[in-house]
Amino acid sequence: MGYKKVIKNYKNQIEMANHKSSIKRIRQTEKKKLANRYYAKTARNGVRKLRATTDKAVATEMLPKISAMLDKLAKRNVIHKNKAGNLKSKLTIYVNKLA
Repeated sequence: MGYKKVIKNYKNQIEMANHKSSIKRIRQTEKKKLANRYYAKTARNGVRKLRATTDKAVATEMLPKISAMLDKLAKRNVIHKNKAGNLKSKLTIYVNKLA
């Protein structure tokens, strides 16, 4: 019974894990959460940069990369697939409207 640990979760509450597997699961969840947050933030920055672009040639070049990034995040369940589709649609409309 020496494996009982006190672990802080994301809300800074102390959580008593009663099994080795639950301690490991908390560790894995924390790692995945940080990675997902990084990828989601990167995608948001890419979308923001594309929306800030006023040059059609540059925007046309960026659109496939941003779309692929959003599709990848949706496939990995970092963001919802409908959110990815909505963002891609709005970005495509924006790029097509540029003169």
